[in-house]
Amino acid sequence: MVPVFGGCYSPIMIRKFDMGTALLLIDVQIGVDDLSHWGGVMGRRNNPDAEKKMLELLTKWRTLGFPVAFTQHDSVESNSPLKLNLPTGRQKPGFEIQTGDIAVTKNVNNGFIGTSLQDDLNGCGVNRLVVVGFFTNMCVEATVRMAGNLGYDTYLVPECCATTNRLGPDGFDYDPEVIHTITVANLHGEFCTSLSPYVAEGLLSGDNIDLNRVQGNE
Repeated sequence: MVPVFGGCYSPIMIRKFDMGTALLLIDVQIGVDDLSHWGGVMGRRNNPDAEKKMLELLTKWRTLGFPVAFTQHDSVESNSPLKLNLPTGRQKPGFEIQTGDIAVTKNVNNGFIGTSLQDDLNGCGVNRLVVVGFFTNMCVEATVRMAGNLGYDTYLVPECCATTNRLGPDGFDYDPEVIHTITVANLHGEFCTSLSPYVAEGLLSGDNIDLNRVQGNE
């Protein structure tokens, strides 16, 4: 069940996903596995099953012929593993971009900034987004916030996302699961509605009258 915060939102049933709903995969590239780059010498990530669950959702999405969109990060930072001219910039196995997919290249942490993503989605009649990928607190978060602000009916599947530990300015090592969980809490009920993979897959075949859509600012 998706929680509803203290009666702050009017219940809105979540309708079946359809051809106007795109699965948006953020930066599913090999370079996200360079944990020492992202988290230092003790680099580590949460949610080791994220790719498996993401691929299961993607497969079902493709079977139905629903829109699929990708962002790929092509960093301007000299030491980043997320550069398209490096082997680490390639898509992870199983997440190759196919003919007919929407695909944009970005060099900032927001899939809409400096790209054609909004025009491409609108051109395909997409008004709902289901967002998955890397990293929860970076490009996923920035893109979800923008999607909500742009008026897309936005959903996040946290079990299909992951992040790494982060070192604070004081050197404190923040655990990736803590960062992931707090990021989801910040986004849910304001910029998007958070769903489990099971619920997201169920919405491919029918409405869910037991869930509330809780996106704010509308």
